[in-house]
Amino acid sequence: MTKLPDLKFHPVTAPKSGVTILLVGKSLALGPVAKQLDEASAGAISRAMKVAEFKGELGSKASILAPSGVELDGITLVGIGEEALSEKDFLRLGGIAMAELKGKAKGSVVLEAEGVEFDAASASLIAMGLKLRAYEFDTYKTEKGKPKEEKDAVKVSILCADVEGAIAAWEKDDAVSDGAILARDLVNEPANVLGPKEFAARAKALESLGAEVEILKQPDLEKLGMRALLGVAQGSERKPRVAIMKWNGGAEGEAPVVFVGKGVVFDTGGISIKPAGGMEDMKGDMGGAAAVTGLMCALAGRKAKVNAIGIIGLVENMPDGKAQRPGDIVTSMSGQTIEVINTDAEGRLVLADLLHYSKEEFKPRFMIDLATLTGAVLVALGTQNAGIFSDSDALCAQLSQAGEVTGETVWRLPLAKEYDKMIDSKFADMKNTGGRWAGSITAAQFLKRFAGDTDWVHIDVAGTAMDSPKTDISQSWASGFGVRLLDRLVKDNYEG
Repeated sequence: MTKLPDLKFHPVTAPKSGVTILLVGKSLALGPVAKQLDEASAGAISRAMKVAEFKGELGSKASILAPSGVELDGITLVGIGEEALSEKDFLRLGGIAMAELKGKAKGSVVLEAEGVEFDAASASLIAMGLKLRAYEFDTYKTEKGKPKEEKDAVKVSILCADVEGAIAAWEKDDAVSDGAILARDLVNEPANVLGPKEFAARAKALESLGAEVEILKQPDLEKLGMRALLGVAQGSERKPRVAIMKWNGGAEGEAPVVFVGKGVVFDTGGISIKPAGGMEDMKGDMGGAAAVTGLMCALAGRKAKVNAIGIIGLVENMPDGKAQRPGDIVTSMSGQTIEVINTDAEGRLVLADLLHYSKEEFKPRFMIDLATLTGAVLVALGTQNAGIFSDSDALCAQLSQAGEVTGETVWRLPLAKEYDKMIDSKFADMKNTGGRWAGSITAAQFLKRFAGDTDWVHIDVAGTAMDSPKTDISQSWASGFGVRLLDRLVKDNYEG
């Protein structure tokens, strides 16, 4: 994988080398360092703004290559607009800066602009934007069949007013960005490399951060009666795993918050096999489990003051002679029976057992599950929002607010008894699909039957976890969606 940038915070001063990023608002007034560089370069910055018709609008750029009079390799002006900058804006500015610095040996970002105060928090967010934009998954790229020669990471100086405060803020934000990058790595890995066993090992590695991790294997799952989950896995030669990650950062005995992830490491659709076109993307059908693992990495890494549990069901859905068939009836861990109408509606079977287990075992304050569950949510919401489903107005409001702050936005879709009837079965307590219409809603109605009276939200990330549009902070096929969203939910509402 491409090396992530070496980020350091320093006091504001005129850079002496490398590429320098200067921030300029719509007034086009230059800050002290920009003025100093403009004078030293005989007005190169002022001329560049005029020639490029630079207006200072948020995200706009104008570049100067090897300006005379200074020893810099280049200067890039980045517009910050004129309105108050949000957290999303600071992240975006960091990403835009990294686009200019990538591939360079050294660079700097000067955090000063007319009318804008860059505090410690904003400096740290810009650093996060730099780091997230720098991420590339090129592990398997070679040069003429040989491993690529690793280049040194670009060294980036973030020049800011409150260096000590920025360093303190970055200790936490760096951990959150590590979690998002872990989630991206997991989703980007090919399924022949990342099976249930290997994914579980990645989760187990969180013990190095102080988390407690328990791995349940097939005999454990059989003993617990997780027959819905096991039914999905029975067609694969690779045995299932359930990973339980615990972070105990809150008060002793305080009920935990629980996050549940669908981890189908590859989904052929089983006997109800998918079309061949695009099936390679189903290596990402564990995006929910990846987000939960990344979240637990973030919470443990920043030492969050909360008791949190992440539980992920890791299976592979394959169509061999032992595979589950359409028409089969399985008894879930809860005792409720399920008629399997379509073996490609497998993720909800995995989540059903995990939700019931979590509810009974952990007595949580709430449960939130994440899953690349339905194509229907893509039809409804595209790739801009994840769909959320819940009877809890309070949790949905908290998630929506966290989404607006982080840029990982969600949109609430309905639950109702009229939809619930669509999954009633002639032969069992329920069937695992409700037909063509309202597919994402009936999937949520199915999960609701296993959440019971516990406060619960289902997040369908089928449109946001992978193959979503590139942004200023993500150029990766896998986005890491959900890590920053849920970390912010916890930070704003549930930490002691």
